[in-house]
Amino acid sequence: MVSERGQVHTLEAIVAGLLLTSSVVFALQMTAVTPLSASTSSQHIENQQQASAAGVLAMAARDDSLRETVLYWNSTESQFHGATVNGFYTRSLPTELGRNLEQTFGDRGIAYNVYVTYYKSGRPQRKPVLYRGEPTDNAVSAGRMVVITNDTHLLNENMTRGPRINNSNFYADKNGEGPVFDVVRVEVVVWRI
Repeated sequence: MVSERGQVHTLEAIVAGLLLTSSVVFALQMTAVTPLSASTSSQHIENQQQASAAGVLAMAARDDSLRETVLYWNSTESQFHGATVNGFYTRSLPTELGRNLEQTFGDRGIAYNVYVTYYKSGRPQRKPVLYRGEPTDNAVSAGRMVVITNDTHLLNENMTRGPRINNSNFYADKNGEGPVFDVVRVEVVVWRI
């Protein structure tokens, strides 16, 4: 009777070990780790990219190149000066903001798009300023607001002062009464290639 108990306990231990091993193997097969899987290191990289984009936008707001980019609008062609047929840039922005973005992200295998969000006929619109393709799932973004007042002037192609801004010569509309024409948001979306 004692030897039968030992055999039963041994058999139970073997079955329990097989169950534990098979459940571990099954769990490992259910989760595939690929180079594009989320990990703490990829999250860290995304956080760095977002902080870099926010830093570039903050610097552009300080030196007024953010406003320069928003106002670099060709009112006769209804697109940004020198943009492609689609109305946006595909290689780089011809403003100081574009040079700073290229310096920050250009040689690091990081792609980026630049958008401007504004109001037209009371509805928010999103227009690409620079478009380099569809962002991946690991894309991050940073944005900054630009206040445009009623006495603001568009910029000519040579960066000189152009016509005064109004509803008919700018992509955004005046919203409400008062000294503010509109508040637009410049957004940079960044992702690894």
